Amino acid sequence: MSLRPLYMADRKEPGRDSETAVIAKPKAKTERPPLYKVLLLNDDYTPMEFVVHVLERFFGLSHAHAFELMLTVHKKGLAVVGVFSHEVAETKVAQVMDFARRHQHPLQCTMERE
Repeated sequence: MSLRPLYMADRKEPGRDSETAVIAKPKAKTERPPLYKVLLLNDDYTPMEFVVHVLERFFGLSHAHAFELMLTVHKKGLAVVGVFSHEVAETKVAQVMDFARRHQHPLQCTMERE
């Protein structure tokens, strides 16, 4: 009796002994890592110009786009300012929060899974 795996069906290739067949490993399926939204929250004390500066500096936005996003934060209370991998989102949040504290502004930035 042969001890071949079941998925090595009784296929015979020319010139091959059925006992020396090579078993190929199935390819592992990889998934994309989850993405995280970085959110900027409105407050009544941080100057609008400072928020625009943060958006330009840490998120690479043009002045016009940063201004529009700042107005969205101001009017709606919060806005998504970018979507990143967990590590990048975490770094952006830390950079914004540290920068705001160093300039004595209560600006809040957070992240949540998309």
